[in-house]
Amino acid sequence: MTNYLLAGGGTAGHVNPLLALATEIRRTEPDSQIWALGTAEGLESRLVPAAGLQLLTIPRLPFPRKLSKAALGFPRRYLAMVKQVENYLRQNNIDVVVGFGGYASAPAYTAAKRLRVPYVIHEANALAGMANRWAAGSAAAIGVAFHSSKMKNAWFVGMPLRAEIARLAKTLTPADRVAARAHFGLDSSTPTLLVTGGSLGAKRINDSIEAARGALSAAGIQVLHIVGDRSDMQAETSKDFVRLKYCDRMDLAIAAADFAVARAGAATVSEFSAIGLPAVYVPYPVGNGEQKFNVSDVVEAGGGVLCLDENFTVDFVQHSLIPLVSNTRVRNTMAEMAKACGVSNGSEQLHELVKNVLPGGVLAKNA
Repeated sequence: MTNYLLAGGGTAGHVNPLLALATEIRRTEPDSQIWALGTAEGLESRLVPAAGLQLLTIPRLPFPRKLSKAALGFPRRYLAMVKQVENYLRQNNIDVVVGFGGYASAPAYTAAKRLRVPYVIHEANALAGMANRWAAGSAAAIGVAFHSSKMKNAWFVGMPLRAEIARLAKTLTPADRVAARAHFGLDSSTPTLLVTGGSLGAKRINDSIEAARGALSAAGIQVLHIVGDRSDMQAETSKDFVRLKYCDRMDLAIAAADFAVARAGAATVSEFSAIGLPAVYVPYPVGNGEQKFNVSDVVEAGGGVLCLDENFTVDFVQHSLIPLVSNTRVRNTMAEMAKACGVSNGSEQLHELVKNVLPGGVLAKNA
């Protein structure tokens, strides 16, 4: 029996792989105990208890980017958080910590190091986040989701996928595709384009797809367009165009599609690749640019196309996207290349990596 502490949160990109690993641990180690570490404000505050896990919380403490009064008080507040995590580790006899980045991971890594508890890092993005880069040197092992990751001494394990996505990656059939299209009111045999900018949407993608609706329809392409909760566009259903504000069955949305347009978050790229869904990826243009790096593997393999946000225009849709979606041979070849890049057993591979840092485990040569 092993006592696990899984640390991460704030966004779905941190929480979903955490929950996927927890599901795999519970499936294979029913006697082991799992706790999650996060904040009371992040997405984990809702998703972790809903998954039947106990959430241990610490304050949300952003790392200061410039000198200020808050920055001067950061070391004291950070040390208090570390001591709080140390108490959690002692109280629950934690054997190993697994961190996924985000606000909760850094103090978890520090507390584990101080108490000589081994910790494992999982880095979802090809360009690693600050907390994971900082803690990498003392980690017992590092697992990465992309071959193009620059983290040193890392093992390639892929992305731990949500159970419904992992099942789809292994068992998707033509009948599943027909059923998924029926779920959204789409025609069963018409080439289908999935468009999504993530939960918040993507204005340029949304606007360009909306402006190109006539061209898409004329080309015989039906569209499932998920615009995001914050978009001013409203839900709509017509003969060959379904627009949703939010989709709580992304597994069915992916199953319904022959091709996709999406942002390039690590989870999106990993899920599409695992299932074999070719896509035009439009990286989020703000931040440290990690999304552009997330697509390196699949684009190089021929399973996806990179389009910068500024270049995703009506002209691009008409002259680049529509020919890709309309050409069955090209579309199928891209699907095969995407599938070849995908990993459907990331949860299992990460779990194996974690088990091998425990007493008696032996780490294999890193990839």
